[in-house]
Amino acid sequence: KKVLLIASILIGIILIISQIYFYQLSKNLEQYKYVVTEKYDDFEIRQYESSLFTTVQLKTDIYEYASRKGFSVLANYIFGNNEDGKQIPMTSPVSMTIDEEIRMMFLVPEGITKEKLPKPLNSRIKFIEVPQKKFAAICFGGWASQSKIDYNQKKLIKLLEDNNIEYLANYLFCGYNSPLELFFRKNEILIEVK
Repeated sequence: KKVLLIASILIGIILIISQIYFYQLSKNLEQYKYVVTEKYDDFEIRQYESSLFTTVQLKTDIYEYASRKGFSVLANYIFGNNEDGKQIPMTSPVSMTIDEEIRMMFLVPEGITKEKLPKPLNSRIKFIEVPQKKFAAICFGGWASQSKIDYNQKKLIKLLEDNNIEYLANYLFCGYNSPLELFFRKNEILIEVK
């Protein structure tokens, strides 16, 4: 019993240290830049800078499938599976369009132009320049799921309508954490506003 107790304590300490490490690591990643222009009780309006993204289109509208498949395709590319064998730093958040098909997007780090990006070995990977846009954003914690995404998307739409804010049918899910992070998870739904 004493050995089991000591082993449990050691495993707990290792888990806590690893979670602190992953939390700090994700906080230090370059992020999609924005300025908050308006704050409401449950959401905010943000002005996002124009940015370059590495993307892959997935023929599904199911978050769980798109999340696994899309992440694996884009992670392989940025971790060096490209014509130059060049690694590209990870950024945050990992974004996904919410539509009949899902497009997963990784922000390209500042200072890397479309011309400087190594050519992908996977022909499904595309580079998209997104102009400056204004989005409403609502945050939610825990592990993302299709039901949580749907719930928060509907919640944000209702908040926008209640506040007479015009919006476009351009919805994004953003996940900020590594799959190895178990605690303090941050997710967002973004809806483009006029």
